[in-house]
Amino acid sequence: MVIRSKMKWVFLSFLILSLLSLLAQLSVTRFTTADLVQYSAMAGLRAAFANVSGSQVCFYDFLLFSRNKKIWGVEKTLESSQPYANPRSRYPGNHATDNEVFFDRDVFQEDYKEMNRSFKIYVYPHKRNDPFANVLLPVDSVPSGNYASESYFKKVLMKSHFITNDSTKADLFFLPFSIARLRHDPRVGVGGIQDFVRDYIFNISRKYPYWNRTGGADHFYVACHSIGRSAMDKANEVKFNSIQVVCSSSYYQSGYIAHKDACLPQIWPRQGDPPNLASSKRKKLAFFAGEINSPVREKLLQVWRNDTEIFAHFGRLKTPYADELLGSKFCLHVKGYEVNTARIADSLYYGCVPVSIANYYDLPFGDILNWKRFSIVVATLDIPLLKEILKGISSEEYLMLRSNVLKVRKHFQWHFPAVDYDAFYMVMYELWLRRSSVKVF
Repeated sequence: MVIRSKMKWVFLSFLILSLLSLLAQLSVTRFTTADLVQYSAMAGLRAAFANVSGSQVCFYDFLLFSRNKKIWGVEKTLESSQPYANPRSRYPGNHATDNEVFFDRDVFQEDYKEMNRSFKIYVYPHKRNDPFANVLLPVDSVPSGNYASESYFKKVLMKSHFITNDSTKADLFFLPFSIARLRHDPRVGVGGIQDFVRDYIFNISRKYPYWNRTGGADHFYVACHSIGRSAMDKANEVKFNSIQVVCSSSYYQSGYIAHKDACLPQIWPRQGDPPNLASSKRKKLAFFAGEINSPVREKLLQVWRNDTEIFAHFGRLKTPYADELLGSKFCLHVKGYEVNTARIADSLYYGCVPVSIANYYDLPFGDILNWKRFSIVVATLDIPLLKEILKGISSEEYLMLRSNVLKVRKHFQWHFPAVDYDAFYMVMYELWLRRSSVKVF
């Protein structure tokens, strides 16, 4: 009996202590939750680097911090961090009547001048008799086709004033291999691209000192074909350290790191202006044509295929593609196999307001241009509400959007040689933003 009585007292004491512990934890949570919610990753980084002398900090980490300090900022709410992912109730009328397409035109103009004055790129040298000269050197012909952006960039860069043969003056180092040309090279092919990239990095890291100094953090490559996303799978240092300038810029994919990497606009090259660009009568509300190669496109066609105002087509068009774009108020860019297609650039070229239906798409020049001023971004879940969203935009707002489309279209065109503020210079500015402020010799 005495033993049982003692056990009861022990159990009762344990129960009381547990209750007191629970109350204490709840009390602590109540008074600290606000501070936890307000925690900023940037503040943590500043604290870490403020005490750099007291701990071992990897130089590469410091280099990344210094490179991105112009892009990173104070932590914002989720809505302001992704301003285009608005809830469905905010689509209609969410565009202010503002004709400014730049986030900060003055800063852009100032930086643009400095970029042209001082920005330098070192390209790993290769000769005409190199066995893979077709992959490593610029194309001789005028680039064309769906993936021309990759070839255009390299062709224009190599003839530009940004090139330096003095590595001590270089801000960034260019890895000149072409993913698109490797894909069609019978010696490599799709299955051999990963091995080629791995071996290329191994060779330059043994022959030159530049890669090893930073682990590739001041290097970049350019690719437009979707296979570029997996091309670095056997060269993780390129994927996670270097700047990837790619068309397939989905921040949902683990291989793409927003702010470190940059979106290369996919542009089907066209010269001059289409006829009747400013005066064309746009009687159709919206237009899309393309293959059904994704659930998003399947949903679009399922809902709107037989509509009289939203024209959603698959297969071969009976009318010229250009006429459809010129005759529509809104032109739909809908995610296919990847988030990117040439349809955004097509829309802008033909003066049609682009509507992007591609979740997680890191839009081209998103650090520079305010896409809310010349486009509409619709969440894939809101496809059934597409007509309501587009018709909810007032005439005044539409005229502002279309006016701004005509302003920004020059930023989505390639030229050889380059023309101020065209696609080449805009990509160079994205690289300028990502350069390191710490030079390594």
